[in-house]
Amino acid sequence: MSKRDYYEILGISKDASADEIKSAYRKLAVKYHPDKNPDNPEAEDKFKEASEAYEVLSNDDKRARYDRFGHQGMRGGQDFHQYSNINDIFSAFGDIFGGGGGGGSIFEEFFGGGARRGQRRRQQGEPGSRIRIRIPLTLEEIAQETEKTIKYKRMIICDACSGSGAKAGSGTQTCSTCNGQGEVRQVSRSMFGQFINVSACPTCNGAGQVIKEKCEVCDGEGRVKGDDTVTVKIPAGVEEGNYIPISNKGNAGRRGGSTGDLEVVIEEKEHEHFIRQDNDVMLPLTISFPEAALGADIEVPTLQGKEILSIKPGTQPGTKLLLREKGIPNLNGYGKGDQVILVNIYVPEKLNSKEKAALKDMAKSESFSPDNASKGKDFFGKLKDLFF
Repeated sequence: MSKRDYYEILGISKDASADEIKSAYRKLAVKYHPDKNPDNPEAEDKFKEASEAYEVLSNDDKRARYDRFGHQGMRGGQDFHQYSNINDIFSAFGDIFGGGGGGGSIFEEFFGGGARRGQRRRQQGEPGSRIRIRIPLTLEEIAQETEKTIKYKRMIICDACSGSGAKAGSGTQTCSTCNGQGEVRQVSRSMFGQFINVSACPTCNGAGQVIKEKCEVCDGEGRVKGDDTVTVKIPAGVEEGNYIPISNKGNAGRRGGSTGDLEVVIEEKEHEHFIRQDNDVMLPLTISFPEAALGADIEVPTLQGKEILSIKPGTQPGTKLLLREKGIPNLNGYGKGDQVILVNIYVPEKLNSKEKAALKDMAKSESFSPDNASKGKDFFGKLKDLFF
């Protein structure tokens, strides 16, 4: 099922201002808030959908990329959260609108902050960390969509305790530090008044509960080291440094915490023949003097296989020849780059007596005189075109 347009979701035009975007999201947040729609999966989905749209359109850089490339230009887990439940949204957006000096949020403004704020800040365990894996690709693989299966190690949920960290049958108890609230408050005073700093409880890490007895398999971590395999589709046109995020394939969190993401980072292998320049590929090609003077059909490599290249008679060193659309596809659009062939002419370093005599005879001909060179760009002009 294709994703809906973000502007359509919020019910705004594409030239909407920041205030209009915020106002539209406020209305939808109130309409589909779970307190108004208990046990309503459809309302929860619309709440998540509106939050994702707001997260992208309220950021100038993300909005510009979305306007240009649409959903294809967005990276799940980086440009927007991939919400698994409502509490994820509370965590990400709870204070996004700000309520003046009191620090209230849009949710607290319409639904009351006490119970919801406590529910939002209590989190289960510690979130897992992100894993980055570098994967080298050849230019041939980059020139077309490819699929790679990756085997790697990560922290996975402990089967013995199902990730809780507690020994079977022991369960949990209320944290004595925060009395089950999952947060601690510190009051400080200054010349500007009193400030309250609220942070996750250091004893239970925001869960509000602590285990009675540790699981013997994972020593109370709720996770163990394990092997995993993931298959990732890599679109054509990627380049060095691009990465593909895969949700929930990083390290599992401690004691039921959320799982981090996996990032597959692209590396380009050095190629035997080609040099990449944006979406074009450059191929240095050395031909003989007779081939340059008389012309020839030469077989050259491309990213798609072999191709016959026609060399015109009188081809000069430094000439650029093009094979159209034989380069790298555009990652975020249509079309391909070209293959650019840079012609060089081989000059032999050693000649036998017969070859020397033949060349001396040819040198007497007017056709071999530099004075008959093209009246167009001279050698140095061609060099400038080639390198600047």
